[in-house]
Amino acid sequence: MPRIATPATIQDAPAAAQPLLEAIQKQLGVVPNLFRLVSNSPAALEGYLGLSGALAKGRLPAPTRERIALAVAQINGCDYCLAAHTYLGKNLAKLDEAEIAANRHGRSSDPKAQAAVAFAVQVTRQRGRVTAGDVEAVRAAGYDDAQIVEIVLHVALNTWTNYINLVGGTALDFPAARALQAA
Repeated sequence: MPRIATPATIQDAPAAAQPLLEAIQKQLGVVPNLFRLVSNSPAALEGYLGLSGALAKGRLPAPTRERIALAVAQINGCDYCLAAHTYLGKNLAKLDEAEIAANRHGRSSDPKAQAAVAFAVQVTRQRGRVTAGDVEAVRAAGYDDAQIVEIVLHVALNTWTNYINLVGGTALDFPAARALQAA
């Protein structure tokens, strides 16, 4: 049940957020509940969209970004983000069911992506206090310093969306993600 008001329409959102929501509507065809919830603070919405847009121009491929989002959402227990990133993983990043399940377990069948997901899991679980060995492992898999920074920022951004959805009680508007089977 929502604990923070979610504007029902773009017109119900604060005036400063409306152009941002209209751009989302134009790009996606819909305005997911997350964006409408965050629109309560036009500054927060602008910040979220700015960081998301900048990271989309980064050097991590979209499938790796979705893998990280799935792993982080699973650790943080965010059903909204699990649903959204399961949908995006399947439909945009073209991840199959087995890969999505592996990602939620903090793994990947792709060796290079495995290193990124494992590192993202460590960053999330250790709240950034990773070891030199963790950094060396992701570097040994072929990630450079810029990509390592991007992995950390994807963890931070996904943690932020997990937290805002958990605090706000955002209603699902994506198909619910299936419960995980024990690995």
